[in-house]
Amino acid sequence: MLRSLYIQNYALIEKLDITFGDGFSVVTGETGAGKSIILGAIGLLLGQRADIKSLRRGASKCIIEARFDITGYGMNSFFEENELEYDDECILRREIQSNGKSRAFINDTPASLAQMKELGEQLIDVHSQHQNLLLNKEGFQLNVLDILGHNQEALETYHRLYQHWKQLGCQLEEVVAQAEQSRADEDYIRFQLEQLEEAGLQEGEQELLEQEIELLTHAEEIKAGLYRVEQILSSDDGGLLAALKESLQTLLQLQKVYQPAEELAERVESTYIELKDVAQDVSGRGEGIDFNPVRLEEVNDRLNVIYSLQQKHRVQTLEELLALMTGFQERLSSITSYEDKIAELTLQRDKVYKELKKQSAQLTKGRQHAAREVEKQMVARLLPLGMPNIRFKVEMGNRKEIGPWGEDTVNFLFSANKNGLLQPVSTVASGGEIARVMLSVKAMIAGAVKLPTIIFDEIDTGVSGEIADRMADIMQEMGDCNRQVISITHLPQIASRGKAHYRVYKLDNDVETNSHIRCLNDKERVDEIAHMLSGARLTEAALSNARTLLGDRIGNGN
Repeated sequence: MLRSLYIQNYALIEKLDITFGDGFSVVTGETGAGKSIILGAIGLLLGQRADIKSLRRGASKCIIEARFDITGYGMNSFFEENELEYDDECILRREIQSNGKSRAFINDTPASLAQMKELGEQLIDVHSQHQNLLLNKEGFQLNVLDILGHNQEALETYHRLYQHWKQLGCQLEEVVAQAEQSRADEDYIRFQLEQLEEAGLQEGEQELLEQEIELLTHAEEIKAGLYRVEQILSSDDGGLLAALKESLQTLLQLQKVYQPAEELAERVESTYIELKDVAQDVSGRGEGIDFNPVRLEEVNDRLNVIYSLQQKHRVQTLEELLALMTGFQERLSSITSYEDKIAELTLQRDKVYKELKKQSAQLTKGRQHAAREVEKQMVARLLPLGMPNIRFKVEMGNRKEIGPWGEDTVNFLFSANKNGLLQPVSTVASGGEIARVMLSVKAMIAGAVKLPTIIFDEIDTGVSGEIADRMADIMQEMGDCNRQVISITHLPQIASRGKAHYRVYKLDNDVETNSHIRCLNDKERVDEIAHMLSGARLTEAALSNARTLLGDRIGNGN
């Protein structure tokens, strides 16, 4: 329940600090006094978007804070799921700065607007006049049936299945589109792959071919060079090997008389053996090199094939061509695998759809039962509200396609006259009738859910006299059921029934106007209701009538 409300620097409110009690309370005040401003501030605590225009002129920051007693309302799970500290006293606070920045807090812990909205919907329901239009909204009507049918758990299961089904549908559409695109590209990909495969590319082939073409192009030059080296090393006439052999023989003779010559001989012999091996290698290589124009043409043709493919596919190396070929192979393979993916996703989607239909049928069953209950309760509640010929029917049908809320269509039909046709409430009911219907709906819902606080903003528009008195009875009864009901009203019949009475008013000074709210004492309450009865001029008759309306809710009126 709302225990206190603090507002600072919001619109016409410089500072407001008010406490509220349980049961049924009323708020009155002249038009424009600031009642809607207070409701706007409460709306910010319920997650509505902030507008810097709502800041009081010249203020750097606006603060709105409300304290709620949530003892016994089973809200622990919300705090656990959102990792917030739970306390029987819950504090919601919004701060709006002049630069447009906004901050939200739950129990002094920073929170998102989504979290504040989710919690706020469990704490307080603000019914303003524009909400009467909800009577024509199918979503609102379905929600009424789901609340009365206790469908919350079934609805959560349905929403989960519906989202899964939609996700599978999106995935299936995406895979089908990919498959169609791949099939459109298949001929092109297959042609490119076949051309690469026909080329018979081998890893490392390009480097070997480029080395070979260098050899073939310079064969005569290489052969001549190797022959020259061979002559230098092996020529019988002045070749290095002959000279080394002679040097070795000389050193071998000297070692008999000169000991160091033995080591020198070993070194020369090692060099002789190495050079002899080099000479043989040079000779062998030279014999293996011949100018071969046929092979040169073959190598050139092969390289031209590789270079042409590289140019066509805009790559620089043979390895990139091989990688491209692998990619084409994988794409062709994936085209054939799309059919398997499509079949698998279709199977999954159809399986979830069957579960969804089963869950939808459960929702429909609960709603059909709730519909009959709504019809009975609405007639019972509207009969004493000046509608002796009331007929109320919940018309249900089936959607062409399954939707996020199931397969049901619903329409609240209404007639206040004996011979009147049953028609949608919003199209046939007058303003006063709609107010009574909406109050009855709210009272019916309030009996099915644990909602701590309900605020009615002029729900009594279009009614008066005895009907207003009976509407006050309903709100008073709602407030007697461990619930807090606050009614903003212009009717003295309703204002007089409140356990507490608050008055909103404006005061002007030399530079500005301020809105205020205060809880009235008995005398002030008599005067306020008397003003509501007779206008600005208080008469003894109006004062007497006000005391009569208030009855034992005040003392002697002094």
